[in-house]
Amino acid sequence: MEATNVTQPVVEEPGAKKPKVEGEEAAPEAAMEVEADPVFLPSAAFSEKAHVKSMEQYQEMYKQSIEDPAAFWTGIAENLYWKKEADAVGPEYNFDMNNGPIDIKWMMGSETNLCYNCIDRHVAAGRGGDACFIWESNDGDEDATFSFADVQIMVCKFANVLKSKGVTKGDNVAIYMPMIVELPVAMLACARIGAVHSVVFGGFSSESLAERLIDGTPKVVCTADGVMRGVKPILLKDIADKANVIAKEKGHDTPVQVVVRRLGDKLSGAQAITWDEARDVWWHDEMEAAADTCECEWMGPEDPLFMLYTSGSTGKPKGVLHTTAGYMLGAYTSFKYIFDAKPGDVWWCTADCGWITGHTYIVYGPLTVGATTLIFEGVPTYPDAGRCWQICDKFKVTQFYTAPTAIRSLMQKGDAFVKKYKRNTIRLLGSVGEPINPEAWKWYYNVVGNSRCPIVDTWWQTETGSILMSALPGCTPLKPGSATFPFFGVEPVVLTDKGEEITETECSGILAIKKPWPSIMRTVYKNPARFESTYFEMYKGYFFTGDGCKRDKDGYYWLTGRVDDVMNCSGHRIGTAEIEGALGTHAAVSESAVVGFPHEVKGEGIYCFVTLNAGQEYTDDLKKALKAQVRSEIGAFATPDQIHWAPGLPKTRSGKIMRRILRKIAHNLPDEIGDISTLADPSVIDTLLTSGK
Repeated sequence: MEATNVTQPVVEEPGAKKPKVEGEEAAPEAAMEVEADPVFLPSAAFSEKAHVKSMEQYQEMYKQSIEDPAAFWTGIAENLYWKKEADAVGPEYNFDMNNGPIDIKWMMGSETNLCYNCIDRHVAAGRGGDACFIWESNDGDEDATFSFADVQIMVCKFANVLKSKGVTKGDNVAIYMPMIVELPVAMLACARIGAVHSVVFGGFSSESLAERLIDGTPKVVCTADGVMRGVKPILLKDIADKANVIAKEKGHDTPVQVVVRRLGDKLSGAQAITWDEARDVWWHDEMEAAADTCECEWMGPEDPLFMLYTSGSTGKPKGVLHTTAGYMLGAYTSFKYIFDAKPGDVWWCTADCGWITGHTYIVYGPLTVGATTLIFEGVPTYPDAGRCWQICDKFKVTQFYTAPTAIRSLMQKGDAFVKKYKRNTIRLLGSVGEPINPEAWKWYYNVVGNSRCPIVDTWWQTETGSILMSALPGCTPLKPGSATFPFFGVEPVVLTDKGEEITETECSGILAIKKPWPSIMRTVYKNPARFESTYFEMYKGYFFTGDGCKRDKDGYYWLTGRVDDVMNCSGHRIGTAEIEGALGTHAAVSESAVVGFPHEVKGEGIYCFVTLNAGQEYTDDLKKALKAQVRSEIGAFATPDQIHWAPGLPKTRSGKIMRRILRKIAHNLPDEIGDISTLADPSVIDTLLTSGK
């Protein structure tokens, strides 16, 4: 979308009056004005205090970011610390494979350090005593607040621990930890010395962790003895130990393993950890012996910062690599403007640092702005469905950011768990990870936000590094379920299947991006060819997002889901090939095909069509075994929702599985299966429609 075509929505003056709020429950902002069908306007009071106060201001800033990106990003960069300023802000890039290798550069000639910008810059400015992290335990019986000065010492100490284990600039460090303060400390310590961190979500299995260790070859693995998730202990060190064994069997050198003592004496008997003196060291012992100062390694703009493995349309996860200067610009700018961050805000993103949301909007975005960021070890429904709102009241949370899956799950529990708590410090709500359905959006707005808090429904990906589409809360009229408009520096286009841009405002098609934004990934670790083939080969000259979208008559964007073989379950991207691979390791399975289907809570569920080897019996016990197999191979979050016995799969004469047909069956739309004339055996359709789930 060209900058000059950014459409300011024409919104009728709302007829509804602002609800009256009295007494102790008074909101910090006046209520938003609401239109009946259904556009939600920011209140004048919110807009007056916002960084971006009007659509005219947004359009002016957006236009500059597209037409004169060097000037726009130079202005942004002035808010951050640079040991050496850029010679050329950029971007310097090639998005067209016909013109040579894909290449993206920002802020060339500069030197900076992300850890310095997150921590040291604020201490130097006299904010060392301000709260940096607030941590809340799983059970709620423990919490702690860490100032910027506290975190600076912890980060320096752990940076020295890493250096003592031989970690230098460019080396990889794997982090497989629970949501405790040591996790972001380890990330920041890596950034401080120029090591490349790879955080692996604590829900992954030993096999999945091993795969990432083999690919990333880290010198150090950071983990913990275990963690309580609700009432269940997760034995993280045991999982990491098994991953190390698997990796060693495949020729990977055994890294040093630094272990946080989180559960300690709570683990006994069969749960007690094992210890390898040649490999394992305690976090607390190493920290006690380490010096509390450590100079920053000054990084070039395109020096690697971190990699994060994400699912793709093939079975092997890919290491998405982000670099220093551009990622920092994207994290800082998006957090400041999209969440309207202010001094004194207490920010809570409920994600895990094992996902990109945790990287950008628990650690790096909030800390570059200097906000206080909350780290929660537990789950939203433990000990009951009021836990989130109890924490919001306890710590006076000002902005709350979570996934639609969590919103739908809490909505099912009823309003009483929400209304039990005041929530009167919350002034902004956010949604992330998947499109949010209008019903959940309205519940979030009306019940959680008391019909007064704007909702920023954000769209972005691991590959994008930071948010690419979102409302700006002080100016954007909100349509429930829409990601609204592109963020600064982002030029989206809607393409046909043939790769042609659709110029009409109202349209639907494939979402692609025309030019690079600062935080775009730079490559796939060890595999630049996969980077190019995945994101740039299909539609030359564009970054292919893998998502479909529609654009309405007012220019609003609505995400419609993946158009490749990737599902979005509970906000987690899972490749169908990964699940098919896990199913295939079971001796009874001959073949499988996996598709997504609508799920009331998750958004998209996992639907597996499974063909068994000759002589195998289709039983409920085998279904349970196959689900357990996927849990073991990938992790509990990838557990199939449905297993559909498939004596045969719909294939073309060339042997290609027709997933279009399987999706219609999974969606319970047999009348929409359509043309089956190209199938090698059309009778397989009747068999699938009558075979068992």
